[in-house]
Amino acid sequence: MTQPDSHFVTTRWTRVVRAKGGSLDARMALSELCETYYAPVRGFIVAWTRNADKSDDLTQEFFARVLKGGAFDNAAKGRGKFRSFLLGSVKHFLSDMRDREDAAKRGGGKTHESLDGGTDTSPGVQPAANAAMAPDRSFDRNWTMTLLDLALQRLAKEMESEEKQAQFETLKPWLTGEVGNVSQADAAVSLGMSEGAVKVAVHRMRKRFRECVKKEIAQTLDDGQDVDGELKCLLEAVSA
Repeated sequence: MTQPDSHFVTTRWTRVVRAKGGSLDARMALSELCETYYAPVRGFIVAWTRNADKSDDLTQEFFARVLKGGAFDNAAKGRGKFRSFLLGSVKHFLSDMRDREDAAKRGGGKTHESLDGGTDTSPGVQPAANAAMAPDRSFDRNWTMTLLDLALQRLAKEMESEEKQAQFETLKPWLTGEVGNVSQADAAVSLGMSEGAVKVAVHRMRKRFRECVKKEIAQTLDDGQDVDGELKCLLEAVSA
């Protein structure tokens, strides 16, 4: 019997809702969100700045602002994809930092501190035209890899609940594409199974992994939004 989803019900949009306010629970939720989405945010900033050292500083500053609270107060189901909201938030942050740099060069001036991006197409916060697409693709690729990793963790827990940890660890390379020189015949010997049984197990794991990916995607969308369409979009981002 597969493990219920109780471990995951407070993730993504529901975790965003929990992250509002100044309670300990809210701060823990914020910290979890920052840890989960660090890679997509940093990937976008690296592509935007073309400077790894500066990107590390900006990424830390972005999440420092998030951890101060209030950054996700306007994020909730009904506003579309959380992917778009977070990307818009990063763009607004970078726009704000650019305004501050410009103001400093002019010797002063007022700037805003809004991290509320709204969507990934919010006006007035796009990077320079010659770099606009590359950062977005970098964000989407890193976002996709993050979701795939979360889905892999979900599948691992499901199979652990079925006492199939060894099977998961042995056959995982056929999900991740890191098979190397190991054959399914070798895996069969390791698991004490027939090669035919291993082929069936790999097929089932791939099917379940895809289901886990779709569950992770669904948690970042509004109810009723097209999960298959978002999956197609994300897979295209990885293969681009």
